[in-house]
Amino acid sequence: MPFNLPIALTWLRVAAIPLLIGIFYLPGLWLTPLEKNVVATAIFVFAALTDWLDGFLARRMQQESVFGQFLDPVADKLIVAAALLVLLNMDRVQVWVALIIIGREITISALREWMALLGAGKSVAVHMVGKLKTTVQLVAIPFLLLNDTLFGWLDCARIGTWLIWVASFLTLWSMFYYMKKALPQLAGKID
Repeated sequence: MPFNLPIALTWLRVAAIPLLIGIFYLPGLWLTPLEKNVVATAIFVFAALTDWLDGFLARRMQQESVFGQFLDPVADKLIVAAALLVLLNMDRVQVWVALIIIGREITISALREWMALLGAGKSVAVHMVGKLKTTVQLVAIPFLLLNDTLFGWLDCARIGTWLIWVASFLTLWSMFYYMKKALPQLAGKID
């Protein structure tokens, strides 16, 4: 297992998960609800930035690795799922949204594994719609975590809700896109 700066950043994203969850379980005397929201938002934004930075550095420093290509999307999926479950617990996101996003991640991960076994992994390689879906999720979730009004007029809860609905639509769209791409290979192997 290689270890370099891009992989260290990816591991930081994984390590941020218990911090993101744990911040909401701190006693009220330590942090107010608003402070918990701000800290959780900062943790998530840091994690989202490391998602971009680790890939950039891996390419720039020529430190791309098979392990990094495996760990990076796993870290992304884990932090998004953790944040969605926290938001669900706080009634800031609907159950159907969490089910669509988490269910899609499980489905597409299984599909990619199956396609790799069939030797057709490239047919379900990451596509622009998947990247767009991830970007919208990574923008929506901080708004939902903050759950406050910024600058006296920017309603983070409303913006976050609309964005997570858009992310849910993109999530379904990307799932159907990948399923359609895999269908020719799958049709010949299902008996």
